Amino acid sequence: MRHTLLALAAIATLAVGTAQAETASYVIDPTHTFVTFEIGHMGTSTNRGRFDKKEGTAQLDVAGKTGKVDLTIDATSLSTGTAAFNKHLMSADFFNVEQFPTIKFNADKFVFNGDKVSEINGTLTLLGKTNPVTLKASNFNCYQSPMLKREVCGGDFDTTIQRSQWGMTWGANYGFPDAVHLIVQVEAVKQ
Repeated sequence: MRHTLLALAAIATLAVGTAQAETASYVIDPTHTFVTFEIGHMGTSTNRGRFDKKEGTAQLDVAGKTGKVDLTIDATSLSTGTAAFNKHLMSADFFNVEQFPTIKFNADKFVFNGDKVSEINGTLTLLGKTNPVTLKASNFNCYQSPMLKREVCGGDFDTTIQRSQWGMTWGANYGFPDAVHLIVQVEAVKQ
């Protein structure tokens, strides 16, 4: 009887350890992660910008079809390639970085197609307001990095938001659209 109880305890311990081992933790690699935005300009061209500083963590359980991501973007790192445009976008007319220096994306619902993430549902906090956002994956993969000697997972994700939902309405009367295309290229390193 004692041997049976010990065997059951060992199996239970192993099962718990295996279940916990399926969820892997990752740190977002800022050198392979880019958050960019695109918005139409008077119906002729597209204005683009990106945020150069970002950090975050992710958890992924492919077998359990679950995941979680917490991404913080430094809004003061906005870059369009033009200093005057950067200054205007960082002003209270748009990102108001003095009052809201960070942008956050948090998600705990991952949708899978087989063993690949196809969609991430979460919230975007911008200008002090939080609204739901769904990022669609156009690429997703995990691989063993030959340089880092660790697993790396990542992909290309995008969505289109209506900036007015966050109170960013400047330029609407000049013909700037409400729709903003967000593109998130992300890679995260397993810890």
